[in-house]
Amino acid sequence: MARKPKDKISRRRFLEGTGVAIATATATPAFAAPFDSAQGRQAAPPQARTRIRLTINGVAQRIEVEDRWTLVELLRDHVGLTGTKIGCDRGECGACTVLLDGRPVYSCSQLAVWADGRTVQTVEGLARDGRLSPLQQAFVDHNAAQCGFCTSGQLMAATALLARTPRPTPPQVRTGMAGNLCRCSNYNAIVEAVLAASGSAPQTTAGNGGAQ
Repeated sequence: MARKPKDKISRRRFLEGTGVAIATATATPAFAAPFDSAQGRQAAPPQARTRIRLTINGVAQRIEVEDRWTLVELLRDHVGLTGTKIGCDRGECGACTVLLDGRPVYSCSQLAVWADGRTVQTVEGLARDGRLSPLQQAFVDHNAAQCGFCTSGQLMAATALLARTPRPTPPQVRTGMAGNLCRCSNYNAIVEAVLAASGSAPQTTAGNGGAQ
């Protein structure tokens, strides 16, 4: 049985088809940003901005922010408070924890505009007159910091915990700090430091990570 010859695409049909495809791919959409002739490239579209008022570590401020900025971006990149760390940047590790109206929040998951009219406290706001807070000193005394990357977030979560539960039990500390990850796995020493700062630490040798 004879085979049917395969359909052939003429050169003319091929060129017409590819011409349409190229024209479609290179067409400039109506919403594209204007061309910046000075820079020789497409100009970035303007970003919406909002002027907000907030109090950071006791200082009232008025700041114009881009609506897309997160709170941690505002604090680190535009206010210069780099004690707040960016870890996972997706609301999971707790390294960026700050207090918003006294409540611990992941600042990587909060837009800066949401802080309008509110009070923010960062790790820089814990010390007073050049002296560490009792909690910070307890972290030093009990070796609660290993690499230190998570420490600022741990301190802020613990500060909120002690504000609502001044004399916590070890299980309460563990529950209250559960949203803050320590990649060094120094959890026992962190619990011990929080208990020491509250005045309810068990009788153990400082720094041995032996909170019960």
